[in-house]
Amino acid sequence: MIPLLLLFLVGMQLILAIGMRDADALSASDQASTRAISGHFSESDEERKLDSPDRFSNLSMLITLHSRKIPELVPGLAALFGRELETDARGIAIIENTR
Repeated sequence: MIPLLLLFLVGMQLILAIGMRDADALSASDQASTRAISGHFSESDEERKLDSPDRFSNLSMLITLHSRKIPELVPGLAALFGRELETDARGIAIIENTR
């Protein structure tokens, strides 16, 4: 009975982690697009300048980070991995600044 319960909890942990990862990736991409359009960046955002073939426009890449903790359904799983269970998603948007 216990192995079946453990198998069920491990399966649910995987489903939960994958679902949260996909939702966080979508949220990070949405935040990157919204912030690139509005121009209001967060402290954790990173902006990198890109070389543009056109001398009249400046291209930048905005990278946003989104992370959150994953609930631990299997007791001791975080201790087994040696770190907290969390998602880590990045969103990217291209900013075109014209002079």
